[in-house]
Amino acid sequence: MIKIDALPAFSDNYIWLLQDLDQRRCAVVDPGDAAPVLAWLDSHPDWQLSDILITHHHPDHVGGIQPLKAATGARVLGPAQENIPARDLALRESDEIEVLGQRFRVIEVPGHTLGHIAYYQAEQHWLFCGDTLFAAGCGRLFEGTPAQMHDSLSRLAALPEQTQVYCTHEYTLSNLRFAQAVEPDNPQIAQRLQEVTAWRAEGRISLPSSLALECATNPFLRSAEEAVKARIDQHDGPQKRSPSEVFARLRAWKDNF
Repeated sequence: MIKIDALPAFSDNYIWLLQDLDQRRCAVVDPGDAAPVLAWLDSHPDWQLSDILITHHHPDHVGGIQPLKAATGARVLGPAQENIPARDLALRESDEIEVLGQRFRVIEVPGHTLGHIAYYQAEQHWLFCGDTLFAAGCGRLFEGTPAQMHDSLSRLAALPEQTQVYCTHEYTLSNLRFAQAVEPDNPQIAQRLQEVTAWRAEGRISLPSSLALECATNPFLRSAEEAVKARIDQHDGPQKRSPSEVFARLRAWKDNF
């Protein structure tokens, strides 16, 4: 049995900790800071860190790799197209890896960075998507184009609706405020905003999400919806736009929201 917990890091990052309760082995996803992981290992001295999974090269996702590898000897897996410190296994589209007895498929999702990857476990319905898909949002386009990010998000949105979305930042509340500005008449967005507001007031994490919930409330997965297209026309002026072009205008709006 695998248990998944979030280890908070920095101001709003989560390092996902996967725990094999039978073998007492664990893996982490995107450890930007080694300290939370080392603290957990110190409090669980009979556990072994076996794998470090990386989605992209930004410092808040890779900063803890080398101290963790030095302390534990864990295997480092990451995207082949990016410079990942101490990487042991370079991963590309459709590669399959085994971590804690679970098979993960690699999905290339350029946009936030050019070499960004996600890890998908089909039987358990887990998606570790880094900074590509967020709860009610998506990552900024630091390296890729809007068309690349729209294609990447469309690929993730095509996974089964029960897929659990493990992204790496607590941005949900601000993302939902933007989603409500885009679709003020969407009752599912209003309900989710109310729910997450209460959770955060209690100090509760808002993740993981699900793809079903994202498809209903995340404007960046809804650029083909008439209500979203109409709102972009209202915001930026009427124009015939493809879903990818609607996405581009949404991302530009969110960048300045």
